[in-house]
Amino acid sequence: MLIEGVFAAVTTPFYADERIYFRKLEANMGRYGRSLLAGMVVLGSTGEAPMLTDAESRDVLRVAAEATAPDKVLIAGVGRESVKATLELAEAAAENNYDAVLVRTSMYYAGQMSTAAVLHYFRSVADGSPLPVLLYNIPKCVPYQIPIEVVAELAEHENIIGIKDSSGSVERIRDTVAATRTALKRTFTVTPVFEAVTARMLATKQEGAATFVPAAELAGGVGVAVASAPTAAPLKTRSREVGFQVLCGSSSAMLASLKEGACGGILGFAAFAPQACQEVYLAWKDHDLKLADEKQKRIAGPNKRIVGELGISGVKYACDFNGFYGGRSRAPLLALLAEQKAEIEGLLVEIRN
Repeated sequence: MLIEGVFAAVTTPFYADERIYFRKLEANMGRYGRSLLAGMVVLGSTGEAPMLTDAESRDVLRVAAEATAPDKVLIAGVGRESVKATLELAEAAAENNYDAVLVRTSMYYAGQMSTAAVLHYFRSVADGSPLPVLLYNIPKCVPYQIPIEVVAELAEHENIIGIKDSSGSVERIRDTVAATRTALKRTFTVTPVFEAVTARMLATKQEGAATFVPAAELAGGVGVAVASAPTAAPLKTRSREVGFQVLCGSSSAMLASLKEGACGGILGFAAFAPQACQEVYLAWKDHDLKLADEKQKRIAGPNKRIVGELGISGVKYACDFNGFYGGRSRAPLLALLAEQKAEIEGLLVEIRN
């Protein structure tokens, strides 16, 4: 699966009593589907995945997938403390036609997560996962980073296709790209303009294919003719050879990461300002570095404050302010103060969607 471009790190909406607000999740996914985003990540850090039960996680995966446009790449966060639990959630993602899974490192027994243990964890998940695996390095939440030499070794696994690096370090992005440059190359199916072809896109095309109806069942009742439903236009595809894919996890570092070889970003800022993030990426793709730099500077400060410092509650209020549904976070995460909300409004007054 091609993982390239800007992906929104989707929030999980809650009612005031902390039940999951599925209607608002559907509305958010529908709106992301009408954007220029390459896709969405469900149940990542921004989605408060550690706050959900396994049953809730499965429900979120199902509802989000059902509301997602078929031309968007859909990635499920499935990281759990054990290989077994991670694979069980990966199976649920596959059943709901996700395209890939995002897997963080196990963290509770951090002191025992040696290099051998980390390699064993990710290889075991990749061996058993029905979907391609993206590694997830997030040292702000997990008390260690995946060593780059370990990433390079894991990049040789046929079912590990890339990494989301949320360290915020452009140097680490550069070194990861360099270390994995000679990793296993894979051939993916893409559209004629080299965009991803998703499982849901193919399923939609198959469902829209011609279906033949017995003439006796037609309104006219004439038993000699055969009619068919309208046929869907055939999906034109081509192949593209892709190496190990490195995505940044910080909007503030996106342009610099792209310059160092990253293929895109999975961004909390894109949960409430997808267009602003997409403008950076598109300007870079068009080789308009001056415009890309202007667009990057526009979001760098707000991203640092809202996503980096105010965290999940900041992202959710920014969603509310920008026309998505954010709502409250689950306890023990605290709601924002009035002055913090006003600060977010000021930061986003010219970054609307």
